[in-house]
Amino acid sequence: MKFLAITLIAHGPNPLTGETRSTTERFREVVDNAALAEELGFDGFGVGERHERPFISSSPPVVLSHIAARTSRIRLFTAVTTLSLLDPVRAYEDYATLDHLSGGRLELIIGKGNGSAQARLFHVTTEDQWDRNQEAYELFRRLWREDRVTWEGRFRPSLTDAETWPRPLQRPIRVWHGSATSKDSVDLAARYGDPLFSANVTNPVEPYAELVGHYRERWAHYGHDPADALVGAGSAGFYAARTSQEAIATYRPIYDARVALFRKSGVEPVFHSLEDAIERGSILVGSPQQIVDKVLRYHERLGHEVMHISADADGLTPAQHRAALELFQSDIAPVLRKEIPSRPFPAAPATPQSGATTPHSGATATQSSATTTQSATAASQSAATSQQNTATSTGVPA
Repeated sequence: MKFLAITLIAHGPNPLTGETRSTTERFREVVDNAALAEELGFDGFGVGERHERPFISSSPPVVLSHIAARTSRIRLFTAVTTLSLLDPVRAYEDYATLDHLSGGRLELIIGKGNGSAQARLFHVTTEDQWDRNQEAYELFRRLWREDRVTWEGRFRPSLTDAETWPRPLQRPIRVWHGSATSKDSVDLAARYGDPLFSANVTNPVEPYAELVGHYRERWAHYGHDPADALVGAGSAGFYAARTSQEAIATYRPIYDARVALFRKSGVEPVFHSLEDAIERGSILVGSPQQIVDKVLRYHERLGHEVMHISADADGLTPAQHRAALELFQSDIAPVLRKEIPSRPFPAAPATPQSGATTPHSGATATQSSATTTQSATAASQSAATSQQNTATSTGVPA
């Protein structure tokens, strides 16, 4: 199994102390957490995209570019890129640039997003947001793969023999489709042979398992090898301690403050107590063995190879936060890596030397085909062996 640490960059009062850090301090904390994730051995670090309170994650390419400069190995994810709100040409330019700055460590998780305020900000409606997401992705996909594009759609001006610069380092790039409730997102992922990332945050596992099942069904429908389907899944919170009693005692006031925030904003929480969330939800709070057991139970339902946990302290002290992440990497991750085989993440491409010529499209396609063949072989070998938009959610909406 592979592990990501993800943040939506919620910016609000500490749930226990009431203190609010400055915007500058919050951004620096995110970058520091990414460096810590690399230090501790996480496989990836993700930054969400939201355009409304209480989040300040409106510009993931900028944040991830700074993280790219502070790190050297960890894969960098968007979580999610809300293509329904964006001009796909501009999104392409931003992420192709980031692809180079990160040395080819970028992966995208896309989705239509949620939240009424950001939809109003970009004049997107519930009736057209899915169509916008699909159209934007299909154009984005072509822009990444083709040197010149002629295209016509509904939501942006047409393109005629258009060139976009810079050309990306990774050709192609891996794009995941984030899904919380949308079968449309699932179908789009399956149609193009792309991986799926289930939010798995707000509700019990059943609706997410249903969506993953639908993904695998549509994957086969579109003629893909079932062994090649790739699924990731989120979690609703994380705190590990040596004993369950210690973990619950430490995390309870944080969770209770979260529930109080839900109710104050008029949202009735799905899980009314920490014990209920641990029993029926995806939150990972407890001893290492309890967390291992829970992830394995969820894997039986979702078949996921990649999992994310929150990168944020979320009310924990810096010492508690680091200790929990260290315990995850020392006592939890090694067991799950052994129990749940996973395919390797894409290797960062070799950066062309100064003065080297860019391969022609045909050469690029050949190299890409070879890479795909290698990935499929690895996959076969491996096979043989939120709807709630809150300050503390770590979901991957779609």
